[in-house]
Amino acid sequence: MEPVNLLILAALLAQAGPAGEWQTLATTNNPAKRYENAYVRAGGKFYLVGGRFDRPAQAFNPEDNTWTTGARPPFQIHHFQAVEVDGLIYAVGAFTDNYPKEKGIENVYTYDPKADEWKKGPEIPAGRRRGAAGAAAWQGKIYVAGGIVGGHGPHAKCQAWLDEFDPATGKWTPLPDAPRARDHFPAAVAGGRLYALGGRDSGGTWKFFSQTIREVDAYDFSTGKWSTLPEVLPTGRAAPAAAVLGNEILVMGGESDQPKAHADTEALDVTKNTWRALAPLKQGRHGTQAIVWKDRVYLAAGSKTRGESEIDSQEVFVLK
Repeated sequence: MEPVNLLILAALLAQAGPAGEWQTLATTNNPAKRYENAYVRAGGKFYLVGGRFDRPAQAFNPEDNTWTTGARPPFQIHHFQAVEVDGLIYAVGAFTDNYPKEKGIENVYTYDPKADEWKKGPEIPAGRRRGAAGAAAWQGKIYVAGGIVGGHGPHAKCQAWLDEFDPATGKWTPLPDAPRARDHFPAAVAGGRLYALGGRDSGGTWKFFSQTIREVDAYDFSTGKWSTLPEVLPTGRAAPAAAVLGNEILVMGGESDQPKAHADTEALDVTKNTWRALAPLKQGRHGTQAIVWKDRVYLAAGSKTRGESEIDSQEVFVLK
């Protein structure tokens, strides 16, 4: 065995950066178990909304680690990323109905945390309704990417769509398609670009768990064009959560053809287009969303196995 050069090893460790630590958050009470839900910050609180089986909205106060329960949506809304704009929480690119023939919701729906009230919003164009899409806000508008029409299985069709929704006017604008279709993935905005990370094609076959997508596609808001990053997501998985922390996008959890949900946490440096591994989750989970608050990442609910096995715990990631 050749001797280890300690200077080189130290340089490599410094380049890799801290792996951080996930901690299970102790709370005075727990939220309802749910998965295929959204989790989003509005003001100083975090909101679990939607999920299969008609779950109520629930608010987490990070100052005292307590949960409170709010209003139920008008019907079950699941398979979506919630987006906050001007204090309202938007549900777009979401499914309703039950597996496997779920349908895309016909209207935008909003949840007002202050009034604890759900409202029916503008109609989504009939030809662009889908679920399991990625969504993110940028300069007051909401961008909905990918998704799938028809639910899960041979009858469903995965999409490469990108749409812009303006909450101020209710207008939908189709934008250029992504380089590839994908569903069950998070979208994240960093450095003036929208990133599509992970996911799969859940249509055309019942063997969709293995159809994960590792390529990372990015839409540049300034040029209106898509590109594909040179480095793929190291661990292929669908339905992970994503969070922007500094110049990195963290991708955590997910599901594939393995029985247990992934605990993998990997970070994409958007300035270098390189990946690094971070500490794994305490509990592997998929089908939920992540929140960044005070340089920490919060991840709650989701499923701990492929398919349905709901969780009521929450973890927080702290960089070391």
